[in-house]
Amino acid sequence: MALGVLEYFFWALLIFAFAMEAWALFDSLTVPANAYQAASKQSKKLWTILLGVATVLGLGFAVIPLQGVSPIGALLGILPVAAFIVAAVYLADVRPAVKQFKNRGNQGGRSGPYGPW
Repeated sequence: MALGVLEYFFWALLIFAFAMEAWALFDSLTVPANAYQAASKQSKKLWTILLGVATVLGLGFAVIPLQGVSPIGALLGILPVAAFIVAAVYLADVRPAVKQFKNRGNQGGRSGPYGPW
């Protein structure tokens, strides 16, 4: 099956969405669990599960055009849109809130055995 220009564009959107979902999942794994609580957000466990499912869905939909399915039809479904929304909410709302707690113990890399100096 030969893809047209519009189908390549939609396939690029699916790949971009997967990249955002993977980035959000990786970022959520690097944030300490107590940072979510301190920022009054949902738990790390919930965000990791949501973003893990979103990343798996994103990967599935990003490679679906390789099976001969039109990326336009895949992108217009509810699942890839929901997966992208989960990642977008994390990156736009949760990530900025927990970012201030992310590297709290590392004050510019100058840390001695009893704390920063």
